[in-house]
Amino acid sequence: MRRQEFTLDVTDIDWVEDDDAPPERPTVTIDFTGSAALEDRLTDADGDLLAGDEIDVAFRLQGDVDDSDATGVVAVTHRLTGDFVLELNEDADDVLQFIRAAREYGRVSDTEKRYRVHIHRGGEHVATYEKDTFLVYNTDGDLLRRHSLIPSGIEI
Repeated sequence: MRRQEFTLDVTDIDWVEDDDAPPERPTVTIDFTGSAALEDRLTDADGDLLAGDEIDVAFRLQGDVDDSDATGVVAVTHRLTGDFVLELNEDADDVLQFIRAAREYGRVSDTEKRYRVHIHRGGEHVATYEKDTFLVYNTDGDLLRRHSLIPSGIEI
């Protein structure tokens, strides 16, 4: 799987800038257009779809977080094995805007799950995950806590 075989679309974040808009759970849709077996990466040894608490979502910067043209890699990984499910390149500003919206949604809603991830293959739904953690790392692999989405009470 190559990173360019994935596209990422974000919805439900504009309400953060509009005082009159009702809060909506930020949603990211990742669509895979390649030929590799994406579904195999999203299943466990028994062939069951991985649950939301079995995957992690992270963003690894490829430059300084304060650079206006910084980019990075969004990664979805299998929590227990550490295996990459998928990776794709994305602009840092876009990812950080999404995380801010998810943080705000958690503040104003009564739910623990702050954002949603839809994974598609060629436009067809494969999996949906409700998440509350989104970790951001710098180029050296150090966790950037102030940019990450970490629920209260979680020690990392």
